[in-house]
Amino acid sequence: MLRPGLRNLITDVDGILVGNAEDMRVRSGVSVVLCEAPSVASVDVRGGGPGTRETDLLDPSCRVDRVDAICLSGGSAFGLSAADGVMRWLKDRGRGFTVADVVVPIVPAAILFDLLNGGDKAWQWPPYRELAYQATSGATRDFTLGNTGAGLGAKAGNLKGGLGSASAVDPATGLQVGALVAVNARGYTTMGDMPQFWAWALEQNGEFGGLPPPAHGLALPVSYVRAMDDPADVARDNPRANTTIAVVATNARLDKASAQRLAVMAQDGLARSIRPVHTPHDGDAVFAIATGKHDLGDDALALGELGTLAADCLARAVARGVYNAATLGAARGWRDVFGR
Repeated sequence: MLRPGLRNLITDVDGILVGNAEDMRVRSGVSVVLCEAPSVASVDVRGGGPGTRETDLLDPSCRVDRVDAICLSGGSAFGLSAADGVMRWLKDRGRGFTVADVVVPIVPAAILFDLLNGGDKAWQWPPYRELAYQATSGATRDFTLGNTGAGLGAKAGNLKGGLGSASAVDPATGLQVGALVAVNARGYTTMGDMPQFWAWALEQNGEFGGLPPPAHGLALPVSYVRAMDDPADVARDNPRANTTIAVVATNARLDKASAQRLAVMAQDGLARSIRPVHTPHDGDAVFAIATGKHDLGDDALALGELGTLAADCLARAVARGVYNAATLGAARGWRDVFGR
């Protein structure tokens, strides 16, 4: 079994950096996955209310096959302007897709809804462009989880959501896989009224509490089902007030079609860690990046194994994001709810 990398972050994948920036007054933020060199990428969108930018070009039938960065932002549709900040940073450094003497940075993006979390959203111009420029400028290999970047204003079911990440590496072969996720799901990440996460069986080295097995099976208690339709929760009553957005990355050498298959398989990580998921109320989207530094070979079985690893990493990242999130306003953190 592959184990977490040195940081247990997506940046354990060679060629990947991450930058985050937040505005505590607004209660929102931006996360940027920066490729040190243009990298093959694709995406899989499954939520019923997505908010995305430049995802069509990630289809294998489209010409551009490499991206410079992926941007994840709060702010709902306002947050799509965050990609402008990333593009400015890249343009200043001459990075992007060359057309004659013009360079156009390629920065796909996805957003989550955090407009009803109590922050000051009475802006003249949304702050996301500037936040994204700041995040990209500070991109590094080390970053904190929870109330960070795009995860600052997030909520997950009845708990505070957050930014999560995890990795799996094979020292023998050099294969690396990692995931980054902003968890703002309509569904729940814990097993009903118990503290155990749905991703409990995948935990590595006590990364989200090291709890014992759950007291009962996976059947949902009545209190859990009823809580899903809490009429007092304004955000949960809004059909577009949720979304989990993520990036999985690998150092494997993939073409665009294989990267798309990786994103498709990685979506299973959300199904392993959030219930329910991919609902009409969510805009769930998973990007996949392949930095091309490791030869995976042409074996379809190898790609299938890679997709399984990516899904497991993403499930662990979801749990880590919620586990590390602190109470913010009415959204209570996991530790405050379960006293651990």
